[in-house]
Amino acid sequence: MEISLIRHGRSMCTENNRIKCMEFKQWIEQYDCNGVFEENSYPADTLERIATANIVITSDLKRSIESAKLLNRNLTAVSDPLFRETELPIPVARGMKLNPSTWSLILRCLWFLGYSRDCESLNEAKDRAKKASKLLVWYAEKHTSIVLVGHGFFNILVSKELQKMGWKGKSSPSSKHWNCTTYSLFN
Repeated sequence: MEISLIRHGRSMCTENNRIKCMEFKQWIEQYDCNGVFEENSYPADTLERIATANIVITSDLKRSIESAKLLNRNLTAVSDPLFRETELPIPVARGMKLNPSTWSLILRCLWFLGYSRDCESLNEAKDRAKKASKLLVWYAEKHTSIVLVGHGFFNILVSKELQKMGWKGKSSPSSKHWNCTTYSLFN
């Protein structure tokens, strides 16, 4: 059995002007509503895995769904909000203006340290990743070879859970857009 984790493509949301912290929430909403850029080429392993998968799963976010379609236009994917990216907390800094990529980095670091204002905590995300991993294993038991086109941080949490269940593969999935990391379980 194989479970492959693919990170979605680069978001079409490229706006990176400096914004106040309260504007960051709207920026995240815009990021979640945007699709991804179509590339001239994709990693060969990624294309092979998605072409040979018996089922493809995505989150319900547009960048995940669109990425799956760009990798294989003929597939029908199963979309599930369980596989959404981990959330970022909403900042409370007043007046400070930073670009969204800097806000994301700072807030992700704070999130790992326990700050989770208005979003799921790291522990809640780990619990969700455990449920998601069990669901992926269920799909793998039924379909043998499956692919999840998901998101960077959530794929990392899922991979850790799969490894705890005895699945073998890289210790951490690739963080590059379009890259694929496969985990195997041989009975």
